[in-house]
Amino acid sequence: MLESSDIIAFSWSTDLARAREFYEHALGLRCVEQNEFARVFDANGTTLRVTAVPEVAKRGYTVLGWRVESIEETIQALAGNGVVFTRYDAMDQDVNGVWTTPGGDKVAWFTDPDGNNLSVTQLV
Repeated sequence: MLESSDIIAFSWSTDLARAREFYEHALGLRCVEQNEFARVFDANGTTLRVTAVPEVAKRGYTVLGWRVESIEETIQALAGNGVVFTRYDAMDQDVNGVWTTPGGDKVAWFTDPDGNNLSVTQLV
């Protein structure tokens, strides 16, 4: 029933102005709508709605991720915009915070200003 419908992705923020600054300037997403309830971004054709909430529950897992062609180039560009990549004690990550999966995919994680876990992935 939904196989031909587009997905709308959601994230949450306690400060929509701060969220817009991060998603628009640090990540490079175009803000297409804003109101008192949300900031809406175009994520390469996918709608990303960052919704206002009084408190963001901290999650121990990734809530949004992007597939990228070159994880190294993407990390350099995002780091140049102030994005800090997360290092996990229990994971074997390289100097840039990249973990290579058993199948060879490469993943790196970072958080938005509200602590939502985000990632970039380069598939093999």
